Amino acid sequence: MEEANGDLITLILAAGKGTRMHSDLAKVLHRISGRPMIHYVLDTARALRPRRIIVIVGHQADAVRRELAGSTGLPESHGPPESPGPTGPTGPPVEFAVQEEQLGTGHAVRQAGPLLAGESGVVLVLAGDTPLIRPSTLASLIQAHRRDGAAASVLTAGVDDPTGLGRILRDGAGRIDRIVEEKDATEEQRALKEINTSTYCFEPVLLLRALNRLSPENRQGEYYLTDTIEILRREGHRIADAPAGTPEETMGINTPEQLSAAESWLLERDRARPRDG
Repeated sequence: MEEANGDLITLILAAGKGTRMHSDLAKVLHRISGRPMIHYVLDTARALRPRRIIVIVGHQADAVRRELAGSTGLPESHGPPESPGPTGPTGPPVEFAVQEEQLGTGHAVRQAGPLLAGESGVVLVLAGDTPLIRPSTLASLIQAHRRDGAAASVLTAGVDDPTGLGRILRDGAGRIDRIVEEKDATEEQRALKEINTSTYCFEPVLLLRALNRLSPENRQGEYYLTDTIEILRREGHRIADAPAGTPEETMGINTPEQLSAAESWLLERDRARPRDG
């Protein structure tokens, strides 16, 4: 990106265990082409030149912090988990929030509440297990969010097989009404092919207010970040959306097979990139 986003705060969710990876290693530390996947997401966040980057850690929090310290110039020991390190040449310091219990994505973002208090501008929420997402795709989402003056915006994708993914529900005018997780969806809703990519923009004050209204009344007993979309819409706020450039780039890594597929896709994308000279 050519210009800095002085009002942009990027929030990266990196607290998950990743039980389907069949490893005790934190999901975001699994490697793609020799690098932990969290670095790909962090590189993409930095390409947008945000004012702040906050990473929410949980499972193996110390290991994730140490990994990010090694990549950003932060010292191995830099105070409490929530403390930022020194500013380096690669962008703003990485700040940390801690999710002690795994109670869902909404609960995870809520842990960053103290760091977001009093903020304005745009909060971009990224999943730490989506290493293929491109800066240009995120820039389009941010542009749509600002253009529409939205309270929240969602990056969507159309896929052939939406199994396991949240579905986008739209109203009669084609606007996003809410997002339903597959475990809570009806058979008719599961037939939908437009999915939530777990990538969002929010207005900070409205996000924090919506997070406080979340309840774990669903089959997983978790606080879903997706529920903030319905909360804000029912309050009369505008919800915007933008499509991903390609469905592949929104792939979340949950299994060793998906990890291998992501590596192949990254290699293919790199080979297709024009070379100078």
